[in-house]
Amino acid sequence: MKFKKPKFWDYKKISIWSILLFPISIIFLFASLIVRIFKSLVLRKNYKIPIICVGNIYVGGTGKTPLASEVFKLIKSIGKNPAFIKKDYDFLFDEIQMLKKIGPTFLGGNRGVAINNLIMKGHDVAILDDGYQDFSIKPDFSILCFHSNQLLGNGFLIPSGPLRERFGSILRAECIVINGYKNLDFENKVNNYLGGKKLPIFYSKYKIKNIEKLKNKEITAFAGIGNPSNFFKLLKENNINVKNTYSFPDHHNYSDKDYSYLLKLKEQDVLLVTTEKDYSRLSEKIKQSFECIEVDLGQTIFFRLSSDQIKRYYQEDEKDDDFEPIIHFF
Repeated sequence: MKFKKPKFWDYKKISIWSILLFPISIIFLFASLIVRIFKSLVLRKNYKIPIICVGNIYVGGTGKTPLASEVFKLIKSIGKNPAFIKKDYDFLFDEIQMLKKIGPTFLGGNRGVAINNLIMKGHDVAILDDGYQDFSIKPDFSILCFHSNQLLGNGFLIPSGPLRERFGSILRAECIVINGYKNLDFENKVNNYLGGKKLPIFYSKYKIKNIEKLKNKEITAFAGIGNPSNFFKLLKENNINVKNTYSFPDHHNYSDKDYSYLLKLKEQDVLLVTTEKDYSRLSEKIKQSFECIEVDLGQTIFFRLSSDQIKRYYQEDEKDDDFEPIIHFF
């Protein structure tokens, strides 16, 4: 499914397009509520293993898949046997490939069926990459992702804005992870909405692993992701000499015409650079002409303690007064 985000979704002032599309957003809201009630009352099931959901309310570009990968590594480090759950849609091929590089990934049109398959294979933790809006599953722990460059966009529901749910849906989350820079205004907005309830807010920031390949070179960057501008900004923040940038729709399938255009740019003696998600969608015969940017979530914090302390906490069931556990249901 090709999708290029409308620019007015991130305008701080109300756009005429948001006003014109608002009636459809109201219909979307009521339709979503009906689906939510039906799934919650009729389809919802409990499972024998912990379910961790990494989701968002802003459509695309919040960093769910990299964060889900980091959660997998963390759970693996404390002696558990986790696996990913992902909807099996063709347009999600890039994200599925990224997850499979990290660990076992179970696919299906129905997440519940995929979870049952995961359990049958001996896994003891399910990590949902997306699924915050799947009310047929009750997660034990939900992580809500935002990107500091967009946060809530213009604050409207689809299609007037980028939100899949109202802001109040943060009540279902156990913590928020913001990819990017600290934003006290947003933290205050969350805290004011919740009143006396405490919702931990953490920050993560992408770290380019193969940055040495890009230094002292002219770069042309292209991306077909939820928010390409975030990728371009990341390169520039790392003092990469970005000469040109080109945006494509999210989950874009690159055609021969696209390849021809991009390779002409390469003739200008620039290095063609793209994201890991985009790289997985490139033709195998053409990949050698492009450089893939590999990133880690370098500062994602879920615990105020070291990895060794995490293992000790769970293995010996000892609680340390110096830290506050976030994932605590094992």
